[in-house]
Amino acid sequence: MKKRVLAAVLAAVFLITGLGSPVFAGKGKVKIGYVEWACATASSNTAKAVLQEKMGYDVELIPVSGAAMWKGLETGDIDAMTTAWLPVTHSTYFEKVKGDVDNLGPNLEGAGIGLVVPQYVTIDSIDQINANADKFDGKIIGIDPGAGIMGKTEKALEDYNMDDMKLVDSSGAMMTATLASKIKNKEWVVVTGWTPHWKFARWDLKYLKDPKGVYGGAEHIATVARKGLKEDMPEVYAMLDKFFWTLPEIGEQMGWNAEGSDPYDSAKRWIKENPERVNEWIK
Repeated sequence: MKKRVLAAVLAAVFLITGLGSPVFAGKGKVKIGYVEWACATASSNTAKAVLQEKMGYDVELIPVSGAAMWKGLETGDIDAMTTAWLPVTHSTYFEKVKGDVDNLGPNLEGAGIGLVVPQYVTIDSIDQINANADKFDGKIIGIDPGAGIMGKTEKALEDYNMDDMKLVDSSGAMMTATLASKIKNKEWVVVTGWTPHWKFARWDLKYLKDPKGVYGGAEHIATVARKGLKEDMPEVYAMLDKFFWTLPEIGEQMGWNAEGSDPYDSAKRWIKENPERVNEWIK
C-alpha cells in the first residue's frame, strides 16, 4: 500500500515539475508541414521552438512533399507552414488552394531561385549552358521532383533550348554533396539553387543570369495557415502572423544545422540568443 502511495506521489511530482516526459499546458497540438529543405527546416523548427518552449503548445513537424504540404493545408490536416515561396516558385500550388487557406504574408524577404555554379565556372548566363554541356556532363543537378524550382528548371530547359542537358532528380542533401565533390576537384557543375541557403556561405558560388526571366525576380517566403486556425487557436495564429526574420538570422541557424547540429537544438539555441526578436512574435 505504501509503495502504491509513494508511486502516486512521485508521478504527481513528475507531472507538475516536468521531470518526466515533456508536459504542455493543455493548449492543444499544432501540426506544421514542411519540405526538408535547409531553409524550411530552420524556419519550421524555429516556429516549433517558440510555440512549444515559449507558449506551451505541443507541436508536431510533418515532413512532406511540396504538393502534399499544400494539399494538407487545404484539407486541414496541416495547421500551417512557413515555407511558401511566392509569388513565383509555389504559384501553381497556391493558385489551386488560395481560396481555402490564409496567406499570412512574408516571414522572409529577399529570397530567390535559379541555376547556380561555382565562381570558377567561366560562363555567366543560362543561355551559355548548352554550348558547354560536355563540361557539365550534360546534367543539371536538381532536388526532389515535387519542388517548384524543378518545374521552373524543366521550363528553362525548353526556353533556352538546352537539348544536350537533362535535369537530374535528387534531394537537397544529395545536391550539396555533389556540389562539394565537384568543387573539391575543380570540376564544372550546375545545380538548382535558392536563397537563403548555407551553401553560399560555405563556397564561392554565383547565380547564372536568366535573360528570359524563367525563374522570376526576387521572391519572399510566406507563412500560410489552414482556414479556421485563427478561430481554433488564435494565439498560435497571432504568433505565426508576426513571425518574420532576416536573411542573416536564418542563415546563422542554417549554418549550425549544416555543421551537424540537431535542427531543433539549433532553433532553441537561436531563440535563446535572440530574445528581442522572439518577443516581437509573441507579445
